[in-house]
Order: sequence, then C-alpha cells, then structure tokens
Amino acid sequence: MDLKYLQAFSVLAEELHFGRAADRLGVAQPQLSVWIRRLERELGVELFDRSNRAVRLTAAGEAVREPVRRTLLAMQMVKRVALLGESGIVGQVRIGYPGASSRSVLPQLTRAVRSRHPGIDLKLQSQVYGGSAPAQVAAGAIDIGFSRLPVHNKDVNVRIFTYERIVAALPADHRLASAPTVRLQDLAVQPFVSFPATQGSTVRDAVTRLTGEAGFEPRILQEAPDSHAILGLVAAGVGVTLTVSSVQHIQFPGLVYRDLAGEATYLASVVVWPRHNVSRPAQAVLDVMEQIMPTPEKPRGRVLP
Repeated sequence: MDLKYLQAFSVLAEELHFGRAADRLGVAQPQLSVWIRRLERELGVELFDRSNRAVRLTAAGEAVREPVRRTLLAMQMVKRVALLGESGIVGQVRIGYPGASSRSVLPQLTRAVRSRHPGIDLKLQSQVYGGSAPAQVAAGAIDIGFSRLPVHNKDVNVRIFTYERIVAALPADHRLASAPTVRLQDLAVQPFVSFPATQGSTVRDAVTRLTGEAGFEPRILQEAPDSHAILGLVAAGVGVTLTVSSVQHIQFPGLVYRDLAGEATYLASVVVWPRHNVSRPAQAVLDVMEQIMPTPEKPRGRVLP
C-alpha cells in the first residue's frame, strides 16, 4: 500500500473537501481523486460518501482513520531515526515550568537540545507551580520539572541551578517606592497581590514565611495565576507583592522593584526528575541542563528554608 494514498486519505478526512485537501497536498484535484479510489480499491470498501456534493467519511472511513494516523506517525519516526543514525536519541520529554521566572532558561535549553539531540521533542507545559512540580514528576505527569527548595518528595532527584533573590514590587507612586530598600515591617498594613494559596506556589510560601518572621500576616487583597498578572495588578496600584529577581525583566509603567532591607534572602531554584526509571531522552535533556545550567556557588546571605 502506497503511503501517499494514506496521506491523501488523512488530509481529506480532515478537510472533507477535495479542493482544499489537494491544495494541502500540493497536487491537482483529479490526482487526489485517483489516489483515494486506488486506496478504496485496495481495501475493498468505500471510505468517503460523495453524494449530494458533500464529502463525508463512511463508517469504514471512520474506522480506519485512527490506524492511518498511527501508521503515518510511525513512518515519521522511522525517518527521524534513519536520519539521526544508530546513536540518535529519539523521544518526547515533557518539562513543567512555572512561567516568567523560567524566561531566561527555556530559550537557551530548547536551542541546546534541538542542536545536540534533534530527535528529542520537547513538550513545555506552563504554569506548573514550583510546589506541585515534584508530585507531578513522581506521578509521571511530566518528565522534568522546575521547582524550588524545599522539596520533600522522596521519589524525585533534585539539583540546584540558580538562586533567586527575593525583592519587593511596588506601585511607582507608593510612598515606599522612593526608598532604596524596603523593610518588611513597613509592608504590614499594605494590601498584597499574590499567587493562589491552592496552587503550590513556592513564592507565596516564602512570602508567608518572611512576613510571619516580621511579625505580621500579609493582607492578600487579590490573587492572580502568574507573575505577569500579579505585577500588572501591582503596577495598577491594587497592592504590593514580594517576588523573585528572575522576573525583574517584567517592566510595566507604574511598577518598581526594591531590594529588601537587611541581609539578602534567596530561594534556591531546582530541577527535579524521577529517582528511578529515567528515560534515555529525559536523561539526555538532564545532561544538557547540567552543561548549560551548572550548579552555582551558594550566594552570601540567607537561603530559604
């Protein structure tokens, strides 16, 4: 059975229009009709109902649609393996990342993986909060995750790849915005914008811990799902927040960042992956990560926890 007949069937099954399908395949419409008729003749069934000037899949067409899709995907994989040679690593790796704080890491990582292992298909899943990433890795929902210490899950391995300093974000017209640094105690009466408590945000956990040490509980006026939304609300004057230095590339009109007074405080950002049964593609990605994101020296100051 000629693969181009299967490709023709697959495209026509999506378009249900001979003209559009022929355009996608780059052939004339009569040629597409010939391929479909030959495929139907080989299978001994009609795959499309062409009555009333409309094109619909028959019951037989619906039945073979998924097997045809799997066959075409398998052939694509065969071609990739052949191009890469016997030593090539082929497969999919799912990486969960929290969002804005990974901005500087992900482009570098994807380029490096694409260059060194073109057979690896990276699937990047956003808004995987740092606190939930270890559990998702342990459950097999993702292969590698970005998280922050502390990680208590015994079913994952952990490696530090950077330290992120905790800073304050304020509206530009806030009375504390003109100071070079901000004391945590001065934020005690301020409304806060924060990540949701139910999402496993390590930044929110750090805010709760630091403000508790400063003698108050943050008055969270509004929650938002990611750093862009949180900082946009701060810029709009809704409240203040504590965040990490890796998101300071986010610059909204009306938003300022200020260091906290006293000893610098950091969160340790980590890569997490399964303790057992790591796939060959995932291990290759981890090796690339270690090369381009080596574990740094511990900074001067305080590292939570």
